[in-house]
Amino acid sequence: MTPRCIGLGLTVLALLCGCRDNHSVLTPAAPGAAQIAQLSWLLFAFATAVLIIVLGALWLAIQGSQAMRALLAGSGAVVVGGIVFPTVTLSALLGYGLWLTRAHVSATGQDHVQRIEVIGEQWWWRVIYTGAANEVPTPAANEIRVPVGRQVEFTLRSADVIHSFWVPSLGGKVDMIPGRTTHLRVVPERAGVFRGACAEYCGGPHALMAFEVVAMPPADFETWLASQAAPAADGAGRGHELFVAAGCGGCHAIRGTLAAGTIGPDLTHIGSRRSVGLDTLPLTKANLARFITDGQHIKPGNLMPPFRIFTENELDAIAAYLAGLR
Repeated sequence: MTPRCIGLGLTVLALLCGCRDNHSVLTPAAPGAAQIAQLSWLLFAFATAVLIIVLGALWLAIQGSQAMRALLAGSGAVVVGGIVFPTVTLSALLGYGLWLTRAHVSATGQDHVQRIEVIGEQWWWRVIYTGAANEVPTPAANEIRVPVGRQVEFTLRSADVIHSFWVPSLGGKVDMIPGRTTHLRVVPERAGVFRGACAEYCGGPHALMAFEVVAMPPADFETWLASQAAPAADGAGRGHELFVAAGCGGCHAIRGTLAAGTIGPDLTHIGSRRSVGLDTLPLTKANLARFITDGQHIKPGNLMPPFRIFTENELDAIAAYLAGLR
């Protein structure tokens, strides 16, 4: 296989990777994302038209008559094609973009708003569900669930470096800058699983800082949120004893137990999540065991050291304990 064929194949593969419905600005699932998709299609059409014009002018410059080539080489063509045309068209696109997104930017929202605080950390997401003033915040991590048809307001902060919160199917990118708080409002219009990512390079395993947003029917969301607010259902057993004895509670919290760490993700209901290692592996007992012993290989640079102090039976007990925390 020639280098040209390899390069072409890799290019096609890279393009196909952007066709996933759950991570594309062209498959919107919220009004703000639909505006961005509409603007994207307009820009694609405009870029195509400009390309056709440029190729036409190039053909005329090569194959056209002497008079046509002289016209294209004149100062008038430079002024019109290089100054007037870009100024007028780009100003029109800017004005249309501002008009199109005006409603999304100025929206005041609904009466019943689900508020979710998301804190970007190297290299995971701390998630806290909040609501009315008298409700107790519910911590989670690395996976976000939202109700369909209800406005969701994300409060975005960073604990260390600049991150950027981006779920293409739900809205645009919003930077998370240390010392500042930003906000993003979305209204998911359909149920589904949408992929999000950190869109600002933040060092280390930045490429593995993806996450999922699960949009659920409102009734299912309320049931799920109530279950997440409860303490861990299983606070005893061999796995729990090993978890505490190894000092895991110094970094991780499991509500209802002595584990109350805040350095790492909250593990109270980790068994109900879809992935381990922040969208790195599907959440299974085997993958939990792999991450405990060899997390640096699975996600290089993460802050959790490898725990190889356990026997096979002990590791199985801890993994079973964590998988059962639903």
